Amino acid sequence: MAESISFFEQVNRNFDKAAALTSHHPDLLTLIKNCNSVYHFTFPLQRTDGTIEVIHAWRAEHSHHKLPTKGGIRYSLSVNEDEVVALAALMTYKCAVVDVPFGGAKGGIAIDSKKYSVQELERITRRYTFELVKKNFIGPGTDVPAPDFGTGPREMAWIVDTYVALAPDKLEGPACVTGKPIAQGGIRGRSEATGRGVAIATREACDVAEDMQPLGLSRGVAGKRVVVQGLGNVGYHAARFLEQAGAVLVGVVEFEGAIHNPKGLDLAQLWAHRHETGSMLGLPGATTLPSREAGLEIDCDILVPAALENQITRENAGRIKAKLVVEGANGPITSEASEMLAERGVLVLPDHFVNAGGVLVSYFEWLKNLRHVRLGRMEKRFEEGAFRRILTAIEGATTKHFSEGEVADLTHGADEADLVNSGLEDTFVTAYHRLREIRNQHREHADLRTAAFVDAIDKIALCYGEMGIFP
Repeated sequence: MAESISFFEQVNRNFDKAAALTSHHPDLLTLIKNCNSVYHFTFPLQRTDGTIEVIHAWRAEHSHHKLPTKGGIRYSLSVNEDEVVALAALMTYKCAVVDVPFGGAKGGIAIDSKKYSVQELERITRRYTFELVKKNFIGPGTDVPAPDFGTGPREMAWIVDTYVALAPDKLEGPACVTGKPIAQGGIRGRSEATGRGVAIATREACDVAEDMQPLGLSRGVAGKRVVVQGLGNVGYHAARFLEQAGAVLVGVVEFEGAIHNPKGLDLAQLWAHRHETGSMLGLPGATTLPSREAGLEIDCDILVPAALENQITRENAGRIKAKLVVEGANGPITSEASEMLAERGVLVLPDHFVNAGGVLVSYFEWLKNLRHVRLGRMEKRFEEGAFRRILTAIEGATTKHFSEGEVADLTHGADEADLVNSGLEDTFVTAYHRLREIRNQHREHADLRTAAFVDAIDKIALCYGEMGIFP
């Protein structure tokens, strides 16, 4: 059972713990943690069978210290105002931690998308967009949504098409939303960005011998046993990149259940089996566990909860056997459970750092849309030509002769995906080691989650100070 306090109260509980380690004015801290605005609206939907259904939807803009605000739109029956506000707050802190110049926002529609036809989903999405435009809750310089649980590039394409139709004079119109299909102004590398970020964060944590030793783990990802909860966009790509780094996937948890194989699961085989049968259960060589909850309690080195919030609570925190928990989802560990894990010596990599890959690459997409030029387009061929001239000079000065394959590899100029992945890598490596420094400065009072909140609070406070507010 989850804690009785709300999701937003849990976020603020973590905020207050970090704020106590800063010297900022109490009124400034109150300003930072409160939500700026919430828009709750309803509209009718005529179903294909002729019945009328009232749809409830929300958009929250948590912080306007930087504009535009940024945050995904989720389609889920669990969507409510508290959840949307909490996720918007996490987006504010997430953007600050990875130095993305956005305020936090979040949106949601209380539906189960699997129970609606494509035509109905399109009408819902377009009406939602219209309502946001009407109240000025969307725009390239105002508020920029993105995909989240239950949404993807298709829904983002409907949003941008609706927005541009309502504002045909806006040259930068496609920048009103990110996570779009490539043909609609999307960016290469966006779909796997969050999962890649999860893997990079895990790799950086495991590469610090000083932090692995208290956990009884060796340095590096290779050979470590991993359990992933959720095979959606985040969980699948996180599992794929961790597997490529040498980790052993020993368990997977999904809505249909949980499976386990201590010798390791093959992700490609699992993915194919699930695609063919509609379920990962029954995978040859894997044991089906009695419940989804049991999947979180598998004996492993690394647990990646990459589904929804409130998955690890005070009720099951004591049964978690993982030594390192990497929050791929938003708020998968309640505030009380996080403290319980810390007391047991479990290292937790916090969500508002770990899953920031999506918003970071969304920032790159937003910049691309504003610039109206694909990343790498102007410099790629020039770089390749320069590299070829260097190789030719080497061949002329030595007896070395490069094969066509070697020339192709050594002269490859950076394309859009290369630049996106490079920016993702640099940001995550820099941010992780900054969080470690902050944690080490407050060793008696802070874990990495608290350190991430301290980092975000300091950066947002600096922004307000530069405005002349609580200098």
